[in-house]
Amino acid sequence: MEKFGKVKVKIGNYPGRLRATFYENHMNKKYGFVNWPDEEDETKYEQFLEWLEDRVQDFYNIFNNIWFDRREQKVSVRIDRWDTWSMDVTLAHIVVPMLKQLKETKHGAPCVDYEDVPEHLRPTKKEQKAYKEDGSTDDKFFERWDWVMGEMIFAFESKLNGWEDQFYSGEPDIYFEKVPGEAEFSEMKHGPNHTFEVDFDGMKAYQARITNGFRLFGKYLEGLWD
Repeated sequence: MEKFGKVKVKIGNYPGRLRATFYENHMNKKYGFVNWPDEEDETKYEQFLEWLEDRVQDFYNIFNNIWFDRREQKVSVRIDRWDTWSMDVTLAHIVVPMLKQLKETKHGAPCVDYEDVPEHLRPTKKEQKAYKEDGSTDDKFFERWDWVMGEMIFAFESKLNGWEDQFYSGEPDIYFEKVPGEAEFSEMKHGPNHTFEVDFDGMKAYQARITNGFRLFGKYLEGLWD
């Protein structure tokens, strides 16, 4: 049985600060998060709310500068020496639940290179041109990131689930026969009941997908945000 150490990671919430948000909350509720009107189209009430929010925020910033902005995020990490015996597996236990949570709760996505996803997730040439001209995203923009995150999760989960077993079948019947003229070496032989087989092609393809998942994790590490 593989032994895991007592690695402990405690990361506190990001330090908060005082924020006046009554204008922001009003606009989001009335217009949605991305449909705010231009400044000249705002109502007088909305313009007053914006002015008032700025004044209140100026007051809040006095306390932010004195106290809130000086606080730091609390991070505590304990690593025992045996935690690095299988460091890839140890990290997988931490990374898998983090990736799954991010995949479920994220509010955005980074740009994913088209060659990193299957062809059915790639934009058309017309959509690629529109993105270059004005930043317009295609219908598959967020699906590409979902697919990439899924491949990352697949790679790390494979470190934990003994994936190789699915490519073994049958039962071994093995014995060793002494090699004539050799004092120390014996030759392995298969008995009549030997049915053990390994799907090396399937194993190679599976491993290639794992390797690609780790490649994507390294490439898009800085895109893992919410």
